[in-house]
Amino acid sequence: MDDTREYQPLAPPPGSSQWLRWGPYLSERAWGTVREDYSPDGEAWSYLPHDHARSKAYRWGEDGLGGISDDQQQFCFSLALWNGADPILKERLFGLTNSEGNHGEDVKEYYFYLDSTPTHSYMKYLYKYPQ
Repeated sequence: MDDTREYQPLAPPPGSSQWLRWGPYLSERAWGTVREDYSPDGEAWSYLPHDHARSKAYRWGEDGLGGISDDQQQFCFSLALWNGADPILKERLFGLTNSEGNHGEDVKEYYFYLDSTPTHSYMKYLYKYPQ
């Protein structure tokens, strides 16, 4: 990090940079991406649609709502919501694959990262649950 007056409060104690290890490194969407493509024909976007994502273990990453993780995604934490009626928990953003959407792949929900300190000691996230 730069050794300027602005960055000095963010500098870790000598010999320690543990605050860099945790943060909002968890993806909002990992399903239906090229990274998780194991299709025989190379159709990554249609191989793993949103409805199948809850039944698959990802090999190269994870996703979640307002999640935090360590920098290697070995430990991932995120929200799981339930409206009392749906048969599944709400664990990831709903979206469309490349061929399903009007403009390519698209997430169909509203979420906002409102605030965060550079060290991620404070983070504020807003998710609008679909009605």
